[in-house]
Amino acid sequence: MTSLPGSCTLCPRACGADRAHGQRGQCGAADELRVARAALHFWEEPPISGEAGSGAVFFSHCPLRCSYCQNIEISQDGVGKDIAVERLAEIFCELEGKGALNLNLVTPTHYRLQVRAALILARQAGCSLPVVYNTSGYETVESIEALEGLVDIYLTDFKYASAELAGALSGAPDYPEVASAALDAMFAQVGRYRLQDPDDPFSPLERGVIVRHLLLPGHLEDSRKVISHVQGRYGDGVCLSIMNQYTPRADRPAGEGLDRAVDETEYSALVDYALGLGVTNSFMQEGGTAEESFIPPFDNEGV
Repeated sequence: MTSLPGSCTLCPRACGADRAHGQRGQCGAADELRVARAALHFWEEPPISGEAGSGAVFFSHCPLRCSYCQNIEISQDGVGKDIAVERLAEIFCELEGKGALNLNLVTPTHYRLQVRAALILARQAGCSLPVVYNTSGYETVESIEALEGLVDIYLTDFKYASAELAGALSGAPDYPEVASAALDAMFAQVGRYRLQDPDDPFSPLERGVIVRHLLLPGHLEDSRKVISHVQGRYGDGVCLSIMNQYTPRADRPAGEGLDRAVDETEYSALVDYALGLGVTNSFMQEGGTAEESFIPPFDNEGV
């Protein structure tokens, strides 16, 4: 049995909720383990999804709670199904049986203790897939270090360089410093970006870090600072994924001028800036991605 914290410090908010006795933390989670979907997923970066698909497990609730979250039904509304740690381990094995390229743990931060236990059980049952830890980047160094030996790939956001913007949109003005320290810990743990075939940028990723950054409309300068920070610190040791897919939702106004999609001029300016810094190990999106749906149905498939 996994012991939940009586005073939770699993995420940087360290809200102190007594989750062991059912008190909900700022993330929205209490003593349950809630999952909204577990299925093959084809919309990650090519070395993660490949042709077979990534075995994505979408966890409900989230410590960061961004006002513009595209998965708000699960991150803030709590859509999903409560399961046991043993069932999560079975799900991991089932995804391997379906041919998944990897296990892709989407927003697992607040369930880190249960996830760790399930990964150990799955390995004992013979599951040998690489593990992708898919996170907002809002992680404690202690949480990352506790995953040593279990995670092969970190697929992490780096959302903001500005404390003011992080506070306004995610209620986390400490995000830039926290995400930077967490990224250092991730890189120290799994090392440089390593593909199965170094000459093929679309071959499966064996180990390493992909840093995602979503350009938000009207915030090009902050995005430039993020790209500059990541490139200056890690160079081609990590892969940058620079995204333009922000899509406003009429039913969930995000504020801060986020009532429109990113225009082509903004995104082109960010790409040109990245190239000017010498960014070569990267993925970039073509125009029109905001019109596509990267959001799967959260209907408890596979749970």
